[in-house]
Amino acid sequence: MRLIRRRAYASDHLNRLATLFREARRPIVFTGAGVSTESGIPDFRSPGGVWARFDPREFTYQNFVGSLEGRRRYWQLGRATYPLIRAASPNAAHRALAELHRLGRLDCCITQNIDDLHQRAGLPAAAVIELHGNATRARCLTCELPYSRDELHAWLEDGQRRARAADLFVVLGSSLVVYPAAYLPIHAKRAGAALVIVNLEPTPLDGEADLVLRARATEVMAHVLDHVRAGLAEKG
Repeated sequence: MRLIRRRAYASDHLNRLATLFREARRPIVFTGAGVSTESGIPDFRSPGGVWARFDPREFTYQNFVGSLEGRRRYWQLGRATYPLIRAASPNAAHRALAELHRLGRLDCCITQNIDDLHQRAGLPAAAVIELHGNATRARCLTCELPYSRDELHAWLEDGQRRARAADLFVVLGSSLVVYPAAYLPIHAKRAGAALVIVNLEPTPLDGEADLVLRARATEVMAHVLDHVRAGLAEKG
């Protein structure tokens, strides 16, 4: 095995690697965090990285699907990391891999990275094997529909702005266990809104609510509508 240290490689070694790519029938590249850091995405494990603020043992699929706290922590992590991922751009390594594939000199890229930069550089999705998933996409646990992370964060940010501006925030028929959506009643309450929860079963935010009704949303809202209409008629 030849070990070529950083900054100590010679042109013949680079030429040798290029020759290997030209002669290989099915070359594969395996990429890790070192490729992403060159696009400005911090290494999770480096000093001061993401894992200095979050415990990586918490972020398992089992914790996410089986625990309210697990989902809450995941979305806290996502809100800290996704803006950095979204702002990053493919670098020369990403672009080179995409071009090698176009030239028929790369079978596929197996990656530990979750930033979608290989695809954004032009490497077809079918040629990218994402061992750890993709941070730019998510799937609803309830309806199983896929969504882009941009959509989710746009909804979340818009919902937070509107929730903070509300003076009444009414939850109808939600168990409030799916994050990030379940953050919205909390933001509204913290900003001064009256929080009302209408649900047949208890929710984790019942203790935060100003009013909790164990009833069907249809019955409650029909009654509210009748009452509001009557009030408006009296004023008219």
